[in-house]
Amino acid sequence: MTEEFSEIFLSTVIGRSVINSKGEELGLLRDLVMVPGEVFPEVSHILFKSRKGMKSLPWSEVSLFTHVVISTTGIKPLGLASYKPREGEILVKRDLLDKQIVDVDGAKVVRVNDVKLGKLHEKLCIFSVDIGFRGLLRRLGYERFGEHIARLLRKEILSTEISWEYVQPLETHSSKLALNIARNQMNEMHPADLADIIESIPIQNIRTVLDSIDAETTGETLYELEADMRNVVISQMDDEEVSDILEEMEPDEAADVLSDLPEEKAQELLDMMDQEDAEDIQELLVHEEDSAGGLMTPDYLRLSSNITVGRALELVRECAEDVETIYYGYIVDSDDRLEGVVSLKGLLLNPPETHITDIMEENFKFVSIDDEPEDMLEILAKYDLIAVPVLDADNRMAGIVTVDDVLAHYLPQIIKIKRR
Repeated sequence: MTEEFSEIFLSTVIGRSVINSKGEELGLLRDLVMVPGEVFPEVSHILFKSRKGMKSLPWSEVSLFTHVVISTTGIKPLGLASYKPREGEILVKRDLLDKQIVDVDGAKVVRVNDVKLGKLHEKLCIFSVDIGFRGLLRRLGYERFGEHIARLLRKEILSTEISWEYVQPLETHSSKLALNIARNQMNEMHPADLADIIESIPIQNIRTVLDSIDAETTGETLYELEADMRNVVISQMDDEEVSDILEEMEPDEAADVLSDLPEEKAQELLDMMDQEDAEDIQELLVHEEDSAGGLMTPDYLRLSSNITVGRALELVRECAEDVETIYYGYIVDSDDRLEGVVSLKGLLLNPPETHITDIMEENFKFVSIDDEPEDMLEILAKYDLIAVPVLDADNRMAGIVTVDDVLAHYLPQIIKIKRR
């Protein structure tokens, strides 16, 4: 398939004359109406200011479109009409220029200084956005002057453009122009990057980000947010949506989210959740937030003592998506008493027929459910562990605490010290 490209920047055509086929001026270009296209967003109409007010003309009746002049197909085009704004309509200058967008490839929020348009299959499309200094100079009409100064200084004004494939507009209606590749990549972004994006945009744009990611990614992003911002985000969603997201989260992370909400609100959300998920979270909420019970997760790789290494590896594959970590398997009896611990490395290095009790570590390290972060950190660091089992007052297995959860507890303190 051959594709014809002819590129032009929006700033070079806005304000240019629109003439008919006889060369008579009809008005000055003011904006372009955009609609989703087969490949890129497409111009459906051009808008220009005439002596009789704002006019609208279908793109199909534009014969020439350059930075010098814009021409129509006839003396008085059939599609020419007075412009009447419509709700939800997307105008490229009004709705994109100077607006914040998400650069999904660079995982950051940027501002649009100019928009590059191009001809593709006889349609005028958005190809990319310019977020750099060159785009700003072009907008202001100082691009040539800037290049002259740059040459004198032996510098170069870099062009910083983002392909429309990697653009996610933040205005609710203009987000309809986002391509599938941008929407898909939003879900692939690290939750910490998404949290940074949410914290740097106006509250009214948060909904657009939430609509661009799935429930699991939303849950992971919520956990990365500061408590105050997290509550702001939750206020942008209805209760059913929030309860669905909490069900997708790890129980310990969901408990952290709920613990920062008003008690009545948290209980309402728990009542809407799946009973089993709600019970797991409720159990964690009983404990002090900074205790082993508050930091632990009840989702761990549970094994019994009457299986082989081969069967244990099968269980690893079956449970991998539902447990916090697969690096350790915990052998417990019918009363939830911990009998031993086996590492994934140990499972991989031994023959499938080996009995699990022959390779499990019986002299395991653990923490009690009321232990403080210092106790957990000491065990994890001293014995070089990724996770440590948590035993309740009756010495039954209550869950595990992972090293990342303990470090997350200390992170705010580390940041404060670093800033000093």
